[in-house]
Amino acid sequence: MKKISILGSTGSIGTQALDVVRNSSEFKVVAMSTNTNIELLEKQILEFKPETVSVGSSEDAKVLQEKLRHLNVTVTHGIEGLIQVASENDSDILLNSVVGMVGLKPTLKAIENGKTIALANKETLVTGGEIVMRELKKRNVSMIPVDSEHSAIFQSLKSGHQNEIEKLILTASGGPFRGFTSEQVAKVKLEHALKHPNWDMGRKITIDSATLMNKGLEVIEAKWLFDVDVLDIDVLVHPQSIIHSMVEFVDGSVIAQMGTPDMRVPIQYALTYPNREPNNVKKLSLLEYNKLTFEAPDRDVFPALNLAIKAIQLGGTMPTVLNGANEVAVDYFLNEKIEFTDIPLLVEKAMSLHKNIIAHNLDDIMESDKEARENVRRLVEKGGTAK
Repeated sequence: MKKISILGSTGSIGTQALDVVRNSSEFKVVAMSTNTNIELLEKQILEFKPETVSVGSSEDAKVLQEKLRHLNVTVTHGIEGLIQVASENDSDILLNSVVGMVGLKPTLKAIENGKTIALANKETLVTGGEIVMRELKKRNVSMIPVDSEHSAIFQSLKSGHQNEIEKLILTASGGPFRGFTSEQVAKVKLEHALKHPNWDMGRKITIDSATLMNKGLEVIEAKWLFDVDVLDIDVLVHPQSIIHSMVEFVDGSVIAQMGTPDMRVPIQYALTYPNREPNNVKKLSLLEYNKLTFEAPDRDVFPALNLAIKAIQLGGTMPTVLNGANEVAVDYFLNEKIEFTDIPLLVEKAMSLHKNIIAHNLDDIMESDKEARENVRRLVEKGGTAK
C-alpha cells in the first residue's frame, strides 16, 4: 500500500485524487492540507483519517484541533504546515496540487526527504525549475507529472529515447474564448471566463486557461520536466481535448496519448506508476468523438502565451516574475477589479520593470516574486489598468 500526502486536498485536483483513493485499496492518505475550506477538510479527515493536516491560519487550526480532539490528528498551519504535510515521515508520495508559488518550498522539502513527487503544481517548476531539477537529480528522487498534458508526454516518451525527440506538442482546448477577436475579448466578463468548455478546474487555473497563460506555464514546465529547448515545444489548439499531448520523434513518428477529459486518469497514473490499474472513468469512444480538429493558437488576441515563452527564453528570474505578476493580476480579475485584457498587460509591465538575474538560490526567487507582486499592486492602485 502506497502512503500519500496531498497538498490542496479540497481543491479540484485534490478532491479528484481522493476519489481515486476512494475507489482503490492501493492507497492510504496520511496527510492533507487546505487553505480555507475547513468544512470540507473536516469531512475528508473523518473519512480518510490522516495523521497530519494543515490549514491556512492559526485561528482555523485551533478551531479544527478542538473539533478533532477525539482523533489522533496533528493540526498545523501556514507555510510551515504545508512543509510538514509534504515531508510527513510516514508518506511515500507527495501529491502537490496547491495553486501558485506556495507549492515550491514544500516540494523542495519533500524532495529533501526522499518522497516521490506527483506534481500538479506547475508553478513549482515555472519559478524554481533549475533548483528543483538539480535537487531531484542530487537525491535520486522521481517526479511524475499530473497535468494531463505533461502526463501525456511522459507516457508518449516511453516510445523512444531522449536523443530521438524532434519536438513536444502540447495541446490546448482554446478555452471559452477560442475564435474571439480582440474586440470580443475586451468585452468578456468574469462569469464567461469561468466557464471552461471541457475541464473541471479551480477558478485561478480556469482563468489562466482562458488567457492561454496556463499553456505558457505548461511550456515552461515541459522544458524542465523533459529537458528540451523551448524552441522544440509546440502548442496546438485541440478543442475536443481528446489528444492530451504528443511527441514527434526524429523519424517522423508522432506518439499521442488519448482519453476522455477526466483528470482522475493522469492522477491515478501518477500514483500507481509504473503500473496501470483499472478504474471507473468513462472510456474513450472514437465513434462518439469522430472528428478531432487542430488549429494554431491566436497569439495576438491571447498574448500571455508569448509572454511565457519570452520569460523562459530570457531565463533567470524572469519566469518567476511572469508567474508572480500573473497570480496577482488574476486575483484582481477574480475580484472584478480589473478587466480580462488587463491581465497580460500587467504581466508584461511587471516583466519590463524587472532587472533579470540568475537565480542562484531560493532567496533570489522569493525576492523576484515579491517584487513582481508589489509592482502589479502598485500599477492597479495607480489606476493604470483598474476599472
